[in-house]
Amino acid sequence: MIELRHVEKRLGTFHLRDIKLSVENGEYFILLGATGTGKTVLLETIAGMHKLDRGDMLYNGEDLTPLSPEERGVGFVYQDYALFPHLTLAQNIAFGLRLREKDKGRRRDEVHEIAALFGIDHLLGRRPASLSGGEQQRAAIARALIVKPRILLLDEPLSALDPRSKESFRRELRRVHELLRPTVIHVTHDFNIAFGLADRIAVMHDGTVVQVGTPAEVFRHPTSQAVAEFVGMENILLGTVRRGEVHLGEGLVLSAVLDGRSAGEVSVAVRPEDVLLSREALDSSARNSFRGRMIHITHEGVMTRVTVDVGVPLVSLITTRSLEEYGLRVGDEIWATFKSASVHVI
Repeated sequence: MIELRHVEKRLGTFHLRDIKLSVENGEYFILLGATGTGKTVLLETIAGMHKLDRGDMLYNGEDLTPLSPEERGVGFVYQDYALFPHLTLAQNIAFGLRLREKDKGRRRDEVHEIAALFGIDHLLGRRPASLSGGEQQRAAIARALIVKPRILLLDEPLSALDPRSKESFRRELRRVHELLRPTVIHVTHDFNIAFGLADRIAVMHDGTVVQVGTPAEVFRHPTSQAVAEFVGMENILLGTVRRGEVHLGEGLVLSAVLDGRSAGEVSVAVRPEDVLLSREALDSSARNSFRGRMIHITHEGVMTRVTVDVGVPLVSLITTRSLEEYGLRVGDEIWATFKSASVHVI
């Protein structure tokens, strides 16, 4: 297990602050957060590229702090791949084995084996410049894995790929992880990637970790406004708990699952896909239903975001087909409905 205890590192004006994390052996762990939150700095600190200002870093009880990057048994893959342009793909993948002075025949067998796992064994004689981005990325990860690192660190490995290649490579990463079970710490700002790959997620904000959990836990139950905003809970409203309900002002009262929360100010969040729109009030068990007027429509391919003014703006995510079938237009009166269980009190 990898343990980070109260880790701190200051680089210029940026500060990693009191990082506390544990990553299980064989876990696919993702550091998630917006650009500039410290994800890559933390990854580089784990790799040994930055000396800690404070705290401890352990691997299965062994103190990593005094060890150089080479002694930590870490494989690191940057988003720009960092392949050697003058070497063939086979030579790039074998680079770490050559440094370990492995037998040439055994080295060749291992290169073919891991290249076949990534589906690039037919490209081994080519140089990086003649390969696609996805092929280069596969080679970079194969090069990192072939030396059997204790920890594999991935810095935005899918960021340079087009959407179709990104989805294909995401599935491949999951397959390879299930086969080899390396301990992976993967940095990304894309929640969709995290949701499809991670066993657990740590969300970073302003140099610190603000929430750790499974993708479903983070996605459905954010514990702070920063996390709620990051995972797409666009409807974040300030209110006051009184008599078991949330009062938003403007005469609006929300029914919510308060879990014993007493009176006081709160923030509440509702995912846009949980807000249903209808021409008439719905006859349903949903206890939150408000009449309003459509004030904005944003088309996003097969999905459309609709903003409804019900006294406060509410965003709903619906299919573009539904929008067209119901003939919804800006200015139309509409009902916005969502369940109490969809209201997350932060």
